[in-house]
Amino acid sequence: MEYVKLGNTGISVSKICFGALTMGPLQADFTPEAAGEIMAYAFDMGINFVDTAQYYKCYPHIKEALRRTTKDIVVASKTYAYEREAALKAVDEARSALDRDVIDLFMLHEQESVHTLRGHMPALEALYDLKAKGVIRAVGASMHHIAAVDGAVKLGLDFVHPMLNISGLGIADGTRPQMETAVQKAHDAGLGVYSMKALGGGNLYKKAYDCLKYIFSLPYVDSVAIGMQSKDEIDANLRFLSSGAFNDSDIKRLNEKKRSLHIEEYCVGCGRCVEKCGQNALYIENGRANLTPEKCVLCGYCSAACPDFAIKIV
Repeated sequence: MEYVKLGNTGISVSKICFGALTMGPLQADFTPEAAGEIMAYAFDMGINFVDTAQYYKCYPHIKEALRRTTKDIVVASKTYAYEREAALKAVDEARSALDRDVIDLFMLHEQESVHTLRGHMPALEALYDLKAKGVIRAVGASMHHIAAVDGAVKLGLDFVHPMLNISGLGIADGTRPQMETAVQKAHDAGLGVYSMKALGGGNLYKKAYDCLKYIFSLPYVDSVAIGMQSKDEIDANLRFLSSGAFNDSDIKRLNEKKRSLHIEEYCVGCGRCVEKCGQNALYIENGRANLTPEKCVLCGYCSAACPDFAIKIV
């Protein structure tokens, strides 16, 4: 396994970060025991970095994985909090739920620009206060927007977690080359960079080889968060990282697996999912939610916004 320093944070992380979103209730909805076994396998195989969020509701899954391994694991989490007290509570929730005194990386979730970052300044200052106390080790932001990467550099955050893939799928305010330029500037300024949605939330699975070849080739991306749901997927990604290729069995499994967003017939068309979707992939028509598939990155955020749980990734 290849390990790198995450920018100037001093934190050493594996080149692959385990994206825990896919394990939790917003997506596959594994039990904590089933997810813990799979994640612990990844940890024992050398992946020492896991990404989650308050919104994902998968702290129990990660706690179970941490219980099953003796490895020292770097944990990253996020919060939508914009007020000081809410941010402090978010960190306390993570510490309690994961049974950890320190959360390595904590960030503001889905920032859009320097203006939204400044609008979240009370929460951001709270995170930096916790960093000064040693409760968290680095402060950052996640984003689908190029402008938010630029904003993170302007404000001097410790790291960024941007949307980046070979097709530019999911980048909300520009093109892949524009995001690459922003991310490289962040890296050059000393910010750690770990990217998300290398396979476009699963939409680019037929181009998995090209997707991973692209993202692992970028010298300004320290680590890549990849959602995985089986030991076979972990093995395939580790094999690709070490050799630059998949084997025949990996390719067969990739070709056979397909995920999609499913909207139940009982959807009442309340529109909350449309409001939550940052990709403009959902719309209301004939009294129910409908999907533009080519825009969807299968993030699962709409699933959590639905009060009737009428949206699922299957």
